[in-house]
Amino acid sequence: MKNVLHKIVSFVMAVMLLAATTSWKVERHYCMGHLVDVAFFGEAEDCGSDMPMESETVASIDKKSCCKSEVIAKKGQNDVKPSFNDLDVVQKVFLASYVYSFVGLFEPIAQKNSNYTNYLPPKIVKDIQLLDAVFLI
Repeated sequence: MKNVLHKIVSFVMAVMLLAATTSWKVERHYCMGHLVDVAFFGEAEDCGSDMPMESETVASIDKKSCCKSEVIAKKGQNDVKPSFNDLDVVQKVFLASYVYSFVGLFEPIAQKNSNYTNYLPPKIVKDIQLLDAVFLI
């Protein structure tokens, strides 16, 4: 239960960070009151009817166009990432020594390979060294 809750909270925090730092733009183009095109992160295509003809160049200045574009934009944050240059020399030395000592904690420990953990030695019936008169001096 704790792992599932931890994963859900971390996912929600990641999505919130992504939503806060990303710039969003939704553009909608209406022609005569009807929605023609919707574009996310780009520009919506127009219907082409708002372009003036050669004979109507003077008259089109006074007339309003029948087309309308709406833009909803949200600018994201750019100052989320802290810079390493903001730290002074003492803080940099402390951070470097802390990271060096912390990484040293996770070095793998050399493990002895023992192939005979489940091996039972034979029972000694007679002392062979004494029978053969072999002694280490």
